[in-house]
Amino acid sequence: MFENQSQRTELGSLGEFGLIKHITQFITLKNESSVKGIGDDAAVIDYKNKQTVVSTDMLLEGVHFDLAYVPLRHLGYKSVIVNLSDIYAMNATPRQLLVSIALSNRFSLEAVEELYSGITTACDRYGIDLIGGDTTSSPSGLVISITAIGDADKKNLVYRDGAKESNLLCVSGDLGGAYVGLQLLEREKKVYKENPGIQPDLEGNDYILERQLKPEARKDLPLIFEGLEITPTAMIDISDGLASEILHICTQSGVGCNLYEDKIPIDPMTFNRAREFNLDPTTCVLNGGEDYELLFTVDIAHYEKIKDNPDITIIGHITDKNSGCNLVSKSGTVHELKAQGWDAFLKRV
Repeated sequence: MFENQSQRTELGSLGEFGLIKHITQFITLKNESSVKGIGDDAAVIDYKNKQTVVSTDMLLEGVHFDLAYVPLRHLGYKSVIVNLSDIYAMNATPRQLLVSIALSNRFSLEAVEELYSGITTACDRYGIDLIGGDTTSSPSGLVISITAIGDADKKNLVYRDGAKESNLLCVSGDLGGAYVGLQLLEREKKVYKENPGIQPDLEGNDYILERQLKPEARKDLPLIFEGLEITPTAMIDISDGLASEILHICTQSGVGCNLYEDKIPIDPMTFNRAREFNLDPTTCVLNGGEDYELLFTVDIAHYEKIKDNPDITIIGHITDKNSGCNLVSKSGTVHELKAQGWDAFLKRV
């Protein structure tokens, strides 16, 4: 799509409108609901009888990503995925995207092309229309703000506040890989700063690196639910750590839960690398975040439908509020579940 890679083109030579024209010239609309896209004062969307679902996220350099080890193409892709994940967590289908960026003059046109190459690749993969946004200058660093818009039938929408006693607590995929991948990248960055001549040692770690740098949203889950003829009672995507997301559901639903440590799905590479970093794999799952899997609850009557599904793991069950939110360890010890995941204001996990 973007082939002008042989030189550095200063953004000042294009100006804001020239930049917008350049990065949007190849964009075409895919969804019937996208009546009007880029090129007017506002986009026009027609969902007819559907419910509209909207989510937005902002990613700041130095807070949410580090360009020392995050390629711009991967960053563009990931910035889309984190927004689509929120739409899928509503059991809805994303259709449109608004992308706004602020960047300093340290970024060239070719760098912006790399970023948008990742954005458009994600849009193509998930069938999303890029219909607008904004560009502006930044005194330092890069800021990406994305708004995702989707639709759903009212009867299919799933919120965080619908969990009930005796519901099963379930999760898609496996967890903790993104956080362990981040630890690997941070380690190699530290080694490089101390010894710039040493090449990064990333071989054999493709899975956890991809979980961090190029995650995927679970667009298949709503289709799996439809095929199994079930509708979750509550759902949320796992961006800030499993513990934090479970507590969101329990708090908003007014319930408690038991989470069983030995039921949490962890990929062998995630487990082994965590141990190499002297980290507890379970702690990585509970507090790490950025897995972008879906956490959800379903009626216990659906147990037979989901128990053998390779994409779903039952990790616990919902209890009454007075029982609290608990982690049952592999040894059977019960611990209070606490949210100690990512906090952008505290910058800690």
